[in-house]
Formats: sequence, C-alpha cells, structure tokens
Amino acid sequence: MSRLATPEAAAERRALIVLLAVIYLMIAGFGLVIPLLPFFAKAFNAPAWQVTMMFSAFSFGQFLGEPFWGRLSDRIGRKPVLIVTIAAVAVSYAALAFAPNIWAAFAIRFATGIFAGNISTLQGAMADITPPDKRAARMGIMGAAFSAGFTTGPAIGGLLAQPSRGALGFQLPLLVAAGFAVASALAVVVFVRESRPEPSALRPHRPRIEGLKEAWAHTVIGRILAISFIVVVGFAGIEATYGLWTQARFGWGPRQIGLAFMGIGLLGAFCQGYLSGRLVRRYGEPRTLTGGLVLMGLGLVVQWLSPVWPIAMAGFALVCIGQSICFPNLTALISQAAPPDRQGEMLGLNMSGMALARIGGPVLAGELFSVAVGAPFAVAALLILPGLWFAGQVRRRAPRLAA
Repeated sequence: MSRLATPEAAAERRALIVLLAVIYLMIAGFGLVIPLLPFFAKAFNAPAWQVTMMFSAFSFGQFLGEPFWGRLSDRIGRKPVLIVTIAAVAVSYAALAFAPNIWAAFAIRFATGIFAGNISTLQGAMADITPPDKRAARMGIMGAAFSAGFTTGPAIGGLLAQPSRGALGFQLPLLVAAGFAVASALAVVVFVRESRPEPSALRPHRPRIEGLKEAWAHTVIGRILAISFIVVVGFAGIEATYGLWTQARFGWGPRQIGLAFMGIGLLGAFCQGYLSGRLVRRYGEPRTLTGGLVLMGLGLVVQWLSPVWPIAMAGFALVCIGQSICFPNLTALISQAAPPDRQGEMLGLNMSGMALARIGGPVLAGELFSVAVGAPFAVAALLILPGLWFAGQVRRRAPRLAA
C-alpha cells in the first residue's frame, strides 16, 4: 500500500485541510480590518501618529500574547488555546465596531493583539503533523492560506466600508470580521484534533527568559530571530502608512486599497502555495530565504521611486513575492532546529519578536511619513541589508539545509 493510501496519510491530509480552513477564516477577518484602520482612525480626526499607534497597540498586545500562548499550547494542547483566543478576537472586533473614541479603540486593539497572538500556536499545530523535511513546503501552504484570507478580507472590507458616515461607516465590515472569527472558532471546536506531544514527553515548565537565552544562543534560531525583527520593523512601518501613502500619492481610498490587497493576496497565495516549496527543494531553505530578502528590497525601492500607481503596484508585487518565499522559510528553519516539545515556545518567541518590531515600526514610520511621504519605504529597504548579512550567516551554519 502506498503512503498516500495509508490511514496515517489520510489523517494527516484531513488535519492539514482543517488547519488551513481555520487559518483562512481567521485571516480573512484580520485582513478585512487592516486596510480600513487608517480611515477608521481618521474618522475620529486622529493625526498620523495616532493612526500608526493603532497598529502599535495591536502589536504590543501580540508581543505579550505570542510567547504566552505558544508555551501554554506546549503544556495543555493547541486546541483549547486556539478556541479561547479566536473567540476572544471575535468579541474584540465587535467591540471595535462600537468604540466611542480613539482611546477606546486603542485599548480594544491592544486586547485584540493579546488574543491574536496565536499564530505560533497554529504554526506549532502545523509542525506537529508535518515531517521535518516537508515543513518549509507546508509552511508555504500555510502562508498561502494566509494570503487567501488577505485576498478575501480587504476586498470585502473595501466594499462594505462607508467612510462618508464617519466611524459608523466601519461598523458593518468590523462585524463581518467578527463573524469570520466566530466561524473559525467553531471550526476548531468541531474539527481540530489535538496534535501536541504527549504530556509525558514534555519538559518541566521554565521561565520565559530561559527560553529566550536558549534561542539567542542557538546558531540558527538566534539569527532567524534577528532577521525577523529587522525586516518586520520596516515592513510594519509600510503596512501602517500604506493607506496614508496611497492617498497622498494617488488619491486612493478604502475601495482601491482593498482591491489592491486582493490582487496582491492572490499573487501571495500562488507564491506561497506553489513557488516556495519548489524553490526550497531545489535550493534549500537558507538560499531561498536570501532570494526572498533580495526581492523584498528591490520591491521597496521601486515603490519608493514610483511616479505612477502601476509602477508602485509592480514594486508591491515584488515585495509580495519576496515575502512569500522568505517568511515560510524563517518558520521552517526554526521548527527544524527546535526540539519537538519546544516548537510552540520557539515559534512563539519568533512571533513575539516580530510583534515587538510591529510596535516600533509604525511609530518610526509615522515620524518618517511626516517628514517625507516616501521615507518609510527608503528606510525599510535599507533594513533589508543587515537581514541579508544574517541570512548569509544562517547559510554557513546550516550547511545541510543550504545544500
């Protein structure tokens, strides 16, 4: 009997499909909200620094939540953590729809970030059901589900939003985002099976600082954490100011941005679901990671210098392709290097570091944007350079993977 016909392989395929469906539903809601946030904040007459602080508040909550939920999922299981966190995200989207002022919106976004800090738990669940040699490809497929969610979400949000009604014009898309989260939580309750290692195989609980020391001391994981942090500082700044930048440069509103994100999301889904795994099989994780960083840098420069929106979209596409083949390999390299019963913890530390970058990145970008509207792109492109240096170190320290 071939492996594809074995009960174990069939169970693995079912688990993969269920996880991908959960990811899609959750990220569709998340993607629906993100492009609308700058316009939602401006409905409260918020200046640029408060617009970017909406993103930083979420990221600060995610910084606190990621390592906590990742370690907790190692101890009590992935399923209960996913149910609690996704349900709480649904409640937070509904609360944001009725936020009375910008300060209440900040508090709600912070709480949303804490509970949305469950990406490492999803990554841990995916790693649990995937052999090490398939993890880069599977993380790429997981990334494709993320991109599919970002394709659907922004388009729906852009169509449903009514900026002319002020903050009230964003209630319907936010409630739809809450509905997506509810559907995702129900899918976990009904279909997801527990995948973590047996409790007898787990090590005793340890303080977070011990895990952080172990991660930074590791020859591969420590450098991956550095790449993630450096690159995301710039990328988060672009994400937070993109709506303001396109409005200033091309006169775009929520609808145009939603359609742009839809197109880029389709490209990202293709690259992560099809291209990333094939590049890894041919060139290895470290080389593919390096190539992704190069494409991201080129795309950021093209957007920075673009005189018209079609050229800006070409640059956006290059960034999308680079990101699509870069980030799955960061996750795969960590999951391959981490012990099986530390998957959630190490992936959580990576996501926590990325969340920390998303706290400072939007604040920095907000200040840069007030000086020159294209400055966030220039700084983000420069930050790719130290990322490439660390990627070169990963290639030298992971010769088996680079082969």
